[in-house]
Amino acid sequence: MIHKFKQLGHNIVLDVNSNAVHVMDDCAFDMVDLLKVPIPEEMPEVFVKVLSGYSEETVRESYAELLELVKQGTLFSEDTYERYSGTMVKSPIKSMCLNVAHDCNLRCEYCFAKKGDFGGKREIMPPETGKKAIDFLIANSGNRENLEMDFFGGEPLMAWDTVVSTINYARSIEKQYGKNFRFTITTNGVLLDDEKIDYINKEMSNVVLSLDGRREVTDKIRTSLNGKSVFDLIVPKFQKLVEKRPKNKDYYVRATFTKYNLDFANDILALRDLGFDQLSAEPVAADPKMPYAISESDLPAVFAEYDRLCKIMSERTENKFNFFHFMIDLDQGPCAVKRLRGCGCGNDYVAVTPNGDIYPCHQFVGIESWRMGSVLDGSFNDDIKTYFSKTHIYTKKGCRDCWARFYCSGGCNANSFIYEGDCRTPYKIACELQKKRLECAIGLVADGALKES
Repeated sequence: MIHKFKQLGHNIVLDVNSNAVHVMDDCAFDMVDLLKVPIPEEMPEVFVKVLSGYSEETVRESYAELLELVKQGTLFSEDTYERYSGTMVKSPIKSMCLNVAHDCNLRCEYCFAKKGDFGGKREIMPPETGKKAIDFLIANSGNRENLEMDFFGGEPLMAWDTVVSTINYARSIEKQYGKNFRFTITTNGVLLDDEKIDYINKEMSNVVLSLDGRREVTDKIRTSLNGKSVFDLIVPKFQKLVEKRPKNKDYYVRATFTKYNLDFANDILALRDLGFDQLSAEPVAADPKMPYAISESDLPAVFAEYDRLCKIMSERTENKFNFFHFMIDLDQGPCAVKRLRGCGCGNDYVAVTPNGDIYPCHQFVGIESWRMGSVLDGSFNDDIKTYFSKTHIYTKKGCRDCWARFYCSGGCNANSFIYEGDCRTPYKIACELQKKRLECAIGLVADGALKES
C-alpha cells in the first residue's frame, strides 16, 4: 500500500508497510499510479505513451529509480505486521490516569467531563485512595520498571493534598519494589501559586497547561464560576511555570478548537507570542447537535488551517515552536505493538475515579458497563482487559485498508464508542483530522530534510 500527496510544494509518496517516505519529481510521482505488483524488470512501453508530457528518457529513468526502490523494499512493500496481530495478549499495567478531582473551578462549555463532575456528583479523591491506586498499579505492573501516573480531573489542583501525598507515598516505596514513577499533571492554572509551580517543576516529568487560545477564544468558551474572564489570571501563572521549568522536562500549552475558532492557527501564534513554544490544539469531540461541535462540513476549513500552520512552521526561521500533532519520528517510530494497538486503554492503561472505581480510560468514566473494578478492594474485570488487548487495527472497521493505520493505530477507543457506538468502529471525523495532520507532519520532516541536504 502506498499513499501519495502533496505538501509544502513537494510530491510525497509514503510506502505504508515499510514506513519509507519518498520525495519524487513529477514524472515518478505520476508513474507510481501506473505500477502494479509484481513490478516487471522491463518497463511496459505503454508508459511512454501514457506519460507523454515527459521525454522518453525521463520516463525510463523514473521507472529505473522506482524499480530500485521496489527491490530495496521501500516501495510496494508487503505487510509484515498482520501475521502477528493474532498474538496480541494482555499486558501488565504501566500507566494510570488518576482522576483526583471530579470537580472544577471552571465551566468550559465543551468539557467532555460534563464541566468537571463526569455526569455524577462533585467529589475530591481522599489521600488514602491515591495511595491505594499506587498499590494497585505496582501490584498489577508485573516486571515493568517504569510506571506513569497522570493527575487529572476536573481540576487536579483542587485535590492538591492528594496529589502531594500520592507522589510522596510512591517515592517512599518505588525502590523497594524496583519501580520508577513518572508523574504528569493537567491543569487549568487557576489555583497555581509559587509553591505549586515549584513542586510541579520538581516532580512532574510533563505538565499540560490548558488554555483555549487567544483572549477572545478563551473568554467565549472557558467560563469561570463568576462569569468573568480567566485569561489574565491564568496566563501569567503559566508563563512563570514555564520560565522556571527545567529544560529537561516537558510541557505543553494545550488549546482546544471548536466551530467557534476554525482559524486555530491564530491561537497557536498568539500562544507563541506569549512566550510558549511547546503547543497543541486539540479538536473538540462533541455531540454533533452542540453548536460548537466540528461537523464533516467543517473539515475543508480545518484542513486548510492545518496547511496554513504547516506552511508557517516551514517558513519560520525565528520564534520557532513545536506543534504536538505535527511531531513524528520517521526513523524509528513506535514499536510493533504500538503500531497495531496504539493506546493501551483498558489493557496497560486505566483510569481511577475519586471513589476508587477503575475504568479503561478517563473518557469511559461514568459509563457503568465499562467499570472494571476498584483499587479499594483490588477487584478487576479481566474480560474487559482481554477485549482491549485484542482491539487493534486488524479488528477495527476500515483500518486494515487505511494508509494511516500504523500511525494512528485505530484512533481513540473511547471516542469510537461514544460517537460510533462501538470501540472497533473508528470515529470518522477524528480519522479524517488525523490523516490530514499526518500529511502535514510528514511534509514538515521531508521539507526539513531537503533544506538540510
